[in-house]
Amino acid sequence: MKVKQWRFGLLTTLLMLIMVVSGCGSRSLATKNILKEDQKTQAITWGVKADTRLFGLMDVKDNQIKGFEIDLAKALTKEMLGKNGQAKFIQVNSQTRMPLLKNGNIDAIIATMTITPEREKQVDFSRSYFDAGQAILVKNGSPIKNVADLNQKKATVLGVVGSNSVQTIKKFAPKAKLMQLSDYSQALTALKSGQGDALTTDNGILYGMAAENPGYSVVGGTFTKEPYGVAVNKNQTDFRNAVNVALTKIEKSGDYNRLLKKWFGHVKGFNYKEVQR
Repeated sequence: MKVKQWRFGLLTTLLMLIMVVSGCGSRSLATKNILKEDQKTQAITWGVKADTRLFGLMDVKDNQIKGFEIDLAKALTKEMLGKNGQAKFIQVNSQTRMPLLKNGNIDAIIATMTITPEREKQVDFSRSYFDAGQAILVKNGSPIKNVADLNQKKATVLGVVGSNSVQTIKKFAPKAKLMQLSDYSQALTALKSGQGDALTTDNGILYGMAAENPGYSVVGGTFTKEPYGVAVNKNQTDFRNAVNVALTKIEKSGDYNRLLKKWFGHVKGFNYKEVQR
């Protein structure tokens, strides 16, 4: 009996210790000034996409993630920390980006994340750095010409788990069937294999897919406004303000437009001036 009591007491103590440590970690994350910490280390850790052409895509030749958001994060880092500031990158997707931010694995998210009222309950956003709009991608020759056709033909629409696009498409095409995949690569593969009639997400992402996959086109124009913002944890006002100040400097210097033209100026059918800040 005494042995059992001793074991029970030890187990209880260990559980309480785990709870205390966990609680302290949560409090420290909530109260820590991320900007000051980054100024000390001279580095900012960004959560970025690695499966999204033009915005953030892994280059298998050198295992480096490249894209508009990668270059923008590097420029923001230099403005926020100085010329010696280093931008570090951790790969995220629509499902993992919020948990990684909440757990403190990354300092900020710059990963085609639309500013929405629902998300603003969980995180704080910078002002928009790219004004996208939701659209659809189809195989050339498809009878689907716009979002209304998805509803009329009761089409199967492909989307990505964790993206607000899958929720939005339900409003515009409630009769359409919805299939959600874990990332854009899988969603595009499903479209090519005929598992769906159209793939929906933001137009910038879809134009990147169309540019890399001849035979597929973005049709019907945009039917929503999807402003992308840098997401940070609540109570990180200093960091968010620093991002906004840095973004303004990058825009005024002309660096923002140069990055925009570098990644989108050559994409057929994409009017990059519509998203300019």
